[in-house]
Amino acid sequence: MTSLKRAFKLLLMAWFKRTRKPITASADRADRVPKGLWLKCPACSQIVFKKNLIANLSVCPKCDYHFRLTARGRLESLFDNGEWIEHDRDVSSTDPLQFKDTKSYAARLKASVSSTGLSDAIIVGVGQLHGQNVVIAAMEYGFIGGSMGVVMGEKITRGIEHAQANQLPMVIVSCSGGARMMEGTLSLMQMAKVSAALACLDQAQLPYISVLTDPTTGGVTASFAMLGDLNIAEPHALIGFAGPRVIEQTIRQKLPEGFQRSEFLLEHGMLDAIVDRRDLKAMISKALRFMQTNPPTRADSQTTETDTVTSTLSANPLEAVTGPNNG
Repeated sequence: MTSLKRAFKLLLMAWFKRTRKPITASADRADRVPKGLWLKCPACSQIVFKKNLIANLSVCPKCDYHFRLTARGRLESLFDNGEWIEHDRDVSSTDPLQFKDTKSYAARLKASVSSTGLSDAIIVGVGQLHGQNVVIAAMEYGFIGGSMGVVMGEKITRGIEHAQANQLPMVIVSCSGGARMMEGTLSLMQMAKVSAALACLDQAQLPYISVLTDPTTGGVTASFAMLGDLNIAEPHALIGFAGPRVIEQTIRQKLPEGFQRSEFLLEHGMLDAIVDRRDLKAMISKALRFMQTNPPTRADSQTTETDTVTSTLSANPLEAVTGPNNG
Protein backbone atom coordinates (compact mmCIF):
# COMPACT_ATOMS: atom_id res chain seq x y z
CA MET A 1 0.00 0.00 0.00
CA THR A 2 2.85 2.36 0.78
CA SER A 3 4.37 1.93 -2.69
CA LEU A 4 0.97 2.51 -4.33
CA LYS A 5 0.48 5.74 -2.35
CA ARG A 6 3.93 6.94 -3.37
CA ALA A 7 3.24 6.17 -7.06
CA PHE A 8 -0.12 7.93 -6.90
CA LYS A 9 1.50 10.96 -5.28
CA LEU A 10 4.15 11.16 -8.01
CA LEU A 11 1.43 10.90 -10.64
CA LEU A 12 -0.47 13.82 -9.10
CA MET A 13 2.71 15.92 -8.93
CA ALA A 14 3.33 15.33 -12.62
CA TRP A 15 -0.01 16.97 -13.42
CA PHE A 16 1.00 20.23 -11.71
CA LYS A 17 4.71 20.30 -12.45
CA ARG A 18 6.09 21.21 -15.89
CA THR A 19 8.55 18.55 -16.89
CA ARG A 20 9.14 19.69 -20.46
CA LYS A 21 11.23 22.67 -21.57
CA PRO A 22 9.34 25.91 -22.18
CA ILE A 23 8.51 26.93 -25.73
CA THR A 24 11.21 29.17 -27.23
CA ALA A 25 11.01 31.38 -30.28
CA SER A 26 12.90 30.28 -33.33
CA ALA A 27 16.23 32.04 -33.64
CA ASP A 28 15.85 32.56 -37.38
CA ARG A 29 12.37 34.08 -37.08
CA ALA A 30 12.33 37.89 -37.16
CA ASP A 31 10.27 39.83 -34.64
CA ARG A 32 7.06 41.24 -36.01
CA VAL A 33 7.58 44.44 -33.97
CA PRO A 34 10.85 46.18 -34.94
CA LYS A 35 13.09 47.50 -32.21
CA GLY A 36 13.46 51.23 -31.57
CA LEU A 37 9.88 52.24 -32.40
CA TRP A 38 9.35 53.78 -28.97
CA LEU A 39 11.52 55.96 -26.76
CA LYS A 40 11.24 56.83 -23.09
CA CYS A 41 11.54 60.52 -22.24
CA PRO A 42 14.18 60.95 -19.50
CA ALA A 43 12.35 63.99 -18.11
CA CYS A 44 8.72 62.85 -17.80
CA SER A 45 9.20 59.05 -18.29
CA GLN A 46 6.49 58.99 -20.96
CA ILE A 47 6.79 56.49 -23.79
CA VAL A 48 6.90 58.39 -27.08
CA PHE A 49 6.46 57.02 -30.59
CA LYS A 50 9.80 57.68 -32.29
CA LYS A 51 8.25 58.74 -35.59
CA ASN A 52 6.17 61.40 -33.82
CA LEU A 53 9.23 62.53 -31.88
CA ILE A 54 11.26 63.04 -35.06
CA ALA A 55 8.39 64.95 -36.66
CA ASN A 56 8.43 67.21 -33.58
CA LEU A 57 12.18 67.96 -34.06
CA SER A 58 13.08 65.52 -31.27
CA VAL A 59 11.17 67.52 -28.66
CA CYS A 60 9.00 65.50 -26.27
CA PRO A 61 5.33 66.30 -27.01
CA LYS A 62 4.43 65.66 -23.36
CA CYS A 63 6.91 67.85 -21.45
CA ASP A 64 8.94 69.70 -24.17
CA TYR A 65 12.17 67.96 -23.20
CA HIS A 66 14.77 68.52 -25.94
CA PHE A 67 16.45 65.31 -27.06
CA ARG A 68 19.93 65.71 -28.51
CA LEU A 69 20.05 66.23 -32.28
CA THR A 70 22.73 64.98 -34.66
CA ALA A 71 24.62 67.51 -36.76
CA ARG A 72 22.73 66.44 -39.88
CA GLY A 73 19.41 66.60 -38.04
CA ARG A 74 20.24 70.11 -36.88
CA LEU A 75 21.04 71.33 -40.38
CA GLU A 76 17.92 69.69 -41.77
CA SER A 77 15.84 71.57 -39.20
CA LEU A 78 17.37 74.94 -40.12
CA PHE A 79 17.98 74.93 -43.86
CA ASP A 80 15.03 75.34 -46.24
CA ASN A 81 13.83 71.93 -47.49
CA GLY A 82 16.71 70.36 -45.51
CA GLU A 83 19.11 71.13 -48.37
CA TRP A 84 22.61 72.57 -48.12
CA ILE A 85 26.05 72.40 -49.76
CA GLU A 86 28.63 70.93 -47.41
CA HIS A 87 32.10 72.49 -47.33
CA ASP A 88 35.38 70.70 -46.55
CA ARG A 89 33.68 67.34 -46.11
CA ASP A 90 36.87 65.25 -46.30
CA VAL A 91 39.12 67.20 -43.93
CA SER A 92 40.17 64.79 -41.18
CA SER A 93 42.64 64.53 -38.30
CA THR A 94 46.09 63.00 -38.81
CA ASP A 95 46.64 62.20 -35.11
CA PRO A 96 49.55 64.68 -34.84
CA LEU A 97 50.63 63.62 -31.33
CA GLN A 98 50.21 59.85 -31.84
CA PHE A 99 48.17 59.98 -28.63
CA LYS A 100 47.25 56.84 -26.71
CA ASP A 101 45.50 56.31 -23.37
CA THR A 102 43.36 53.23 -22.72
CA LYS A 103 42.81 53.25 -26.47
CA SER A 104 44.75 54.88 -29.27
CA TYR A 105 43.42 58.14 -30.67
CA ALA A 106 43.59 56.65 -34.17
CA ALA A 107 41.28 53.84 -33.06
CA ARG A 108 38.85 56.33 -31.49
CA LEU A 109 38.79 58.34 -34.70
CA LYS A 110 38.14 55.23 -36.76
CA ALA A 111 35.29 54.14 -34.49
CA SER A 112 33.69 57.61 -34.55
CA VAL A 113 33.93 57.86 -38.33
CA SER A 114 32.29 54.45 -38.60
CA SER A 115 29.45 55.25 -36.19
CA THR A 116 28.63 58.76 -37.44
CA GLY A 117 29.66 58.71 -41.08
CA LEU A 118 31.49 62.02 -40.56
CA SER A 119 35.17 62.85 -40.91
CA ASP A 120 35.08 64.91 -37.69
CA ALA A 121 32.69 66.40 -35.13
CA ILE A 122 31.45 69.29 -37.30
CA ILE A 123 29.49 69.90 -40.49
CA VAL A 124 29.76 73.27 -42.24
CA GLY A 125 27.08 73.95 -44.82
CA VAL A 126 25.86 76.80 -47.00
CA GLY A 127 22.20 77.10 -47.89
CA GLN A 128 19.07 79.16 -47.38
CA LEU A 129 17.17 79.84 -44.17
CA HIS A 130 13.75 81.32 -44.95
CA GLY A 131 15.14 82.47 -48.27
CA GLN A 132 18.28 84.04 -46.84
CA ASN A 133 21.71 82.70 -47.79
CA VAL A 134 23.62 81.72 -44.66
CA VAL A 135 26.60 79.63 -43.48
CA ILE A 136 25.79 77.22 -40.64
CA ALA A 137 28.21 75.03 -38.69
CA ALA A 138 26.68 72.28 -36.54
CA MET A 139 28.55 69.99 -34.13
CA GLU A 140 28.11 66.24 -33.78
CA TYR A 141 28.21 65.12 -30.13
CA GLY A 142 28.41 61.48 -31.17
CA PHE A 143 31.91 62.08 -32.55
CA ILE A 144 34.14 61.92 -29.43
CA GLY A 145 31.72 64.08 -27.48
CA GLY A 146 31.69 66.84 -30.09
CA SER A 147 35.18 67.78 -28.93
CA MET A 148 37.06 70.56 -30.70
CA GLY A 149 40.27 69.56 -32.41
CA VAL A 150 42.36 70.96 -35.25
CA VAL A 151 39.86 69.84 -37.89
CA MET A 152 36.88 71.48 -36.19
CA GLY A 153 38.77 74.73 -35.73
CA GLU A 154 39.92 74.70 -39.34
CA LYS A 155 36.49 73.92 -40.79
CA ILE A 156 34.76 76.61 -38.72
CA THR A 157 37.44 79.15 -39.67
CA ARG A 158 37.07 78.31 -43.36
CA GLY A 159 33.30 78.64 -42.99
CA ILE A 160 33.72 82.10 -41.43
CA GLU A 161 36.11 83.14 -44.19
CA HIS A 162 33.62 81.93 -46.80
CA ALA A 163 30.87 83.94 -45.10
CA GLN A 164 33.05 87.06 -45.11
CA ALA A 165 34.12 86.64 -48.73
CA ASN A 166 30.50 86.23 -49.86
CA GLN A 167 28.93 88.74 -47.45
CA LEU A 168 26.90 86.09 -45.63
CA PRO A 169 25.87 85.78 -41.97
CA MET A 170 27.39 83.02 -39.84
CA VAL A 171 25.56 80.68 -37.47
CA ILE A 172 27.37 78.16 -35.22
CA VAL A 173 25.37 75.54 -33.32
CA SER A 174 27.51 74.31 -30.42
CA CYS A 175 27.17 70.89 -28.83
CA SER A 176 30.53 69.97 -27.38
CA GLY A 177 32.42 68.75 -24.35
CA GLY A 178 35.25 71.22 -25.07
CA ALA A 179 38.75 70.99 -26.51
CA ARG A 180 39.94 67.53 -27.57
CA MET A 181 42.60 66.42 -25.11
CA MET A 182 44.07 63.92 -27.59
CA GLU A 183 45.40 66.84 -29.63
CA GLY A 184 46.82 68.75 -26.69
CA THR A 185 47.81 72.39 -27.20
CA LEU A 186 46.91 72.15 -30.88
CA SER A 187 43.25 71.90 -29.93
CA LEU A 188 43.51 74.88 -27.56
CA MET A 189 44.96 76.98 -30.39
CA GLN A 190 41.65 76.64 -32.22
CA MET A 191 39.99 78.86 -29.61
CA ALA A 192 42.19 81.79 -30.66
CA LYS A 193 42.01 80.97 -34.37
CA VAL A 194 38.22 80.87 -34.55
CA SER A 195 37.90 83.94 -32.32
CA ALA A 196 40.27 85.87 -34.61
CA ALA A 197 38.25 84.86 -37.66
CA LEU A 198 35.07 86.06 -35.94
CA ALA A 199 36.76 89.39 -35.19
CA CYS A 200 37.38 89.81 -38.93
CA LEU A 201 33.73 88.94 -39.58
CA ASP A 202 32.70 91.60 -37.08
CA GLN A 203 34.92 94.19 -38.78
CA ALA A 204 33.16 93.35 -42.03
CA GLN A 205 29.87 94.15 -40.24
CA LEU A 206 28.47 90.68 -40.83
CA PRO A 207 26.41 89.07 -38.07
CA TYR A 208 27.32 85.97 -36.13
CA ILE A 209 24.61 84.12 -34.23
CA SER A 210 25.68 81.53 -31.65
CA VAL A 211 23.26 78.74 -30.71
CA LEU A 212 24.18 76.85 -27.55
CA THR A 213 22.65 73.41 -27.03
CA ASP A 214 23.03 70.68 -24.44
CA PRO A 215 25.90 70.40 -23.63
CA THR A 216 28.21 73.32 -24.45
CA THR A 217 31.24 73.25 -22.16
CA GLY A 218 35.00 73.67 -21.92
CA GLY A 219 37.02 75.52 -24.52
CA VAL A 220 34.06 75.93 -26.86
CA THR A 221 32.16 77.92 -24.23
CA ALA A 222 35.35 79.83 -23.34
CA SER A 223 35.75 81.05 -26.92
CA PHE A 224 33.46 81.34 -29.93
CA ALA A 225 30.25 79.95 -28.37
CA MET A 226 29.88 83.09 -26.23
CA LEU A 227 31.04 85.61 -28.84
CA GLY A 228 27.84 85.89 -30.86
CA ASP A 229 26.15 89.14 -31.73
CA LEU A 230 23.18 87.16 -30.46
CA ASN A 231 23.66 84.24 -28.07
CA ILE A 232 20.68 81.86 -28.10
CA ALA A 233 20.25 78.68 -26.07
CA GLU A 234 17.80 75.80 -26.05
CA PRO A 235 15.76 75.21 -22.87
CA HIS A 236 17.54 73.54 -19.95
CA ALA A 237 20.84 73.21 -21.85
CA LEU A 238 24.01 72.59 -19.83
CA ILE A 239 26.36 75.50 -20.53
CA GLY A 240 29.60 76.18 -18.68
CA PHE A 241 33.36 75.74 -18.57
CA ALA A 242 34.18 73.25 -15.83
CA GLY A 243 31.60 70.73 -14.68
CA PRO A 244 29.50 71.45 -11.57
CA ARG A 245 31.10 68.63 -9.60
CA VAL A 246 34.60 70.04 -10.24
CA ILE A 247 33.44 73.52 -9.18
CA GLU A 248 31.85 72.21 -5.97
CA GLN A 249 35.03 70.33 -5.04
CA THR A 250 37.14 73.42 -5.75
CA ILE A 251 35.14 76.08 -3.90
CA ARG A 252 33.75 73.62 -1.31
CA GLN A 253 30.28 75.08 -1.56
CA LYS A 254 26.94 73.77 -2.70
CA LEU A 255 25.95 75.21 -6.06
CA PRO A 256 22.50 76.80 -6.49
CA GLU A 257 19.65 74.88 -8.10
CA GLY A 258 19.83 74.88 -11.88
CA PHE A 259 23.41 76.14 -11.93
CA GLN A 260 24.93 76.15 -15.46
CA ARG A 261 21.55 75.59 -17.08
CA SER A 262 20.44 78.00 -19.79
CA GLU A 263 17.70 79.49 -17.61
CA PHE A 264 20.25 80.32 -14.91
CA LEU A 265 22.60 81.91 -17.45
CA LEU A 266 19.80 83.98 -18.99
CA GLU A 267 18.84 85.27 -15.55
CA HIS A 268 22.45 86.31 -14.91
CA GLY A 269 22.96 88.06 -18.25
CA MET A 270 25.13 85.55 -20.12
CA LEU A 271 22.51 84.76 -22.77
CA ASP A 272 20.23 86.91 -24.88
CA ALA A 273 17.36 84.45 -25.26
CA ILE A 274 16.17 80.89 -24.69
CA VAL A 275 14.27 79.57 -27.70
CA ASP A 276 12.35 76.35 -28.17
CA ARG A 277 13.86 74.27 -30.96
CA ARG A 278 10.60 74.37 -32.89
CA ASP A 279 10.83 78.18 -32.98
CA LEU A 280 14.58 78.41 -33.57
CA LYS A 281 14.53 78.70 -37.36
CA ALA A 282 12.00 81.53 -37.30
CA MET A 283 13.94 83.24 -34.52
CA ILE A 284 17.23 83.16 -36.44
CA SER A 285 15.52 84.37 -39.61
CA LYS A 286 13.93 87.27 -37.74
CA ALA A 287 17.26 88.16 -36.11
CA LEU A 288 19.08 88.21 -39.46
CA ARG A 289 16.43 90.43 -40.99
CA PHE A 290 16.61 92.69 -37.96
CA MET A 291 20.35 93.03 -38.43
CA GLN A 292 19.66 93.99 -42.06
CA THR A 293 22.55 91.94 -43.33
CA ASN A 294 20.96 89.87 -46.04
CA PRO A 295 17.62 91.24 -47.31
CA PRO A 296 14.86 88.82 -48.38
CA THR A 297 15.21 87.28 -51.81
CA ARG A 298 11.49 86.67 -52.23
CA ALA A 299 8.46 88.88 -51.65
CA ASP A 300 6.06 86.97 -49.49
CA SER A 301 4.48 87.10 -46.07
CA GLN A 302 7.91 87.54 -44.48
CA THR A 303 7.82 91.21 -45.57
CA THR A 304 5.12 91.83 -43.00
CA GLU A 305 7.29 90.14 -40.37
CA THR A 306 10.21 92.47 -41.25
CA ASP A 307 7.99 95.55 -40.96
CA THR A 308 6.85 94.38 -37.52
CA VAL A 309 10.45 93.99 -36.33
CA THR A 310 11.41 97.45 -37.63
CA SER A 311 8.42 99.14 -36.01
CA THR A 312 9.33 97.76 -32.56
CA LEU A 313 12.99 98.76 -32.76
CA SER A 314 12.53 102.10 -31.00
CA ALA A 315 10.79 100.47 -28.02
CA ASN A 316 13.19 97.63 -27.25
CA PRO A 317 15.71 96.28 -29.81
CA LEU A 318 16.07 92.89 -28.12
CA GLU A 319 12.30 92.38 -27.88
CA ALA A 320 12.09 92.98 -31.62
CA VAL A 321 14.05 89.77 -32.08
CA THR A 322 13.27 87.60 -29.05
CA GLY A 323 9.78 88.75 -28.13
CA PRO A 324 8.71 90.22 -24.78
CA ASN A 325 8.81 86.93 -22.85
CA ASN A 326 12.42 85.88 -23.55
CA GLY A 327 14.49 88.07 -21.33
